[in-house]
Amino acid sequence: MAKPCLLLLVLFAACHRAHSPLLYVSDEDKGAVVVVDPVRAKVVQRIPVGKRPRGIQVSRDGKSVYVALSGSPRGGPNVDESKLPPGDRSADGIGVVDVASGRLVRTIESGQDPEAFDQSPDGKTLYVSNEETAELSFVDVASGKIRGRAAVGHEPEGVTVSTDGSIVLVTSEADSDVTVVDTRTLAAIAHVPTGPRPRSVVFSRDGKTCYAMDEAGHMVTVIDAVAWKALGNVVVSTNSPMFMGARPMGGVLSLDGTQLYVSTGRGGSLSIIDLATRKQVRSIDGVGDRPWGIALSADGKTVYTANGTSHDLTMTDLQSGNVVHRVALGGLPWGVALSK
Repeated sequence: MAKPCLLLLVLFAACHRAHSPLLYVSDEDKGAVVVVDPVRAKVVQRIPVGKRPRGIQVSRDGKSVYVALSGSPRGGPNVDESKLPPGDRSADGIGVVDVASGRLVRTIESGQDPEAFDQSPDGKTLYVSNEETAELSFVDVASGKIRGRAAVGHEPEGVTVSTDGSIVLVTSEADSDVTVVDTRTLAAIAHVPTGPRPRSVVFSRDGKTCYAMDEAGHMVTVIDAVAWKALGNVVVSTNSPMFMGARPMGGVLSLDGTQLYVSTGRGGSLSIIDLATRKQVRSIDGVGDRPWGIALSADGKTVYTANGTSHDLTMTDLQSGNVVHRVALGGLPWGVALSK
């Protein structure tokens, strides 16, 4: 009877692996989505998707991975954009990867130079920031077509939908504010000032407050999501002195909604903010070079960060404050999403 029991154990383990969550990382440089098994801390697949993949999310039903693709040439700090080649507008779109087959199955409309996006609660609409045209595009997933646009701040980036789907928030790097868009009228209803260069925004669990990660301000702006006004700022810092200081980029709430985990870009750290006191309570340094995209494990114990200039993905244990795995990816990791 030993052999049948062993076979059952092997089959159980294989089934468990097949249904274990996977991490999907957008590689802006290599035009691919890199699939990582977080249990084995290993790259299991590289999926070609198109030019400059950045914003990335798993669909509401878990069957697809969406990734923002852009034909605009990559710029960045100290780059003279007047000397860059013209953009390839045919490369703009939202790539749709089928999770079951691990292949890009279609590319839908997105507006010009999409960078980030979020989904409606029912998963039928994507809200996409168009960096070069200062717009938010409303994309119907089924048809793959844009059904509307809203004017937002210049150089829009981070996009976040409220839990009830009535509001979309869009950060503006150039205007240093958050545009509040009504999804029913497709119109901006408020602009809330933030610190310099906000990169992303996160709602609190009750939807009454939101938090904007201000890269150049070295802080997080706290926003009243009822009156739509700034309530104050949380200073973000690192324990190890960095030339650029902490540069807040992405954020994700703890499972209980009491803390905000913030990736700090060229600060190379993970900042932990207590939302009750609105203070940083911890900085976990050395998580990677330019951590940007950030995600939380299903059990809430591990934070994943996509680290652009160290070309890797790190897994940080929140209890110990240690990086427990570092997975070499190559390229330029930008965003990270966890499958359902």
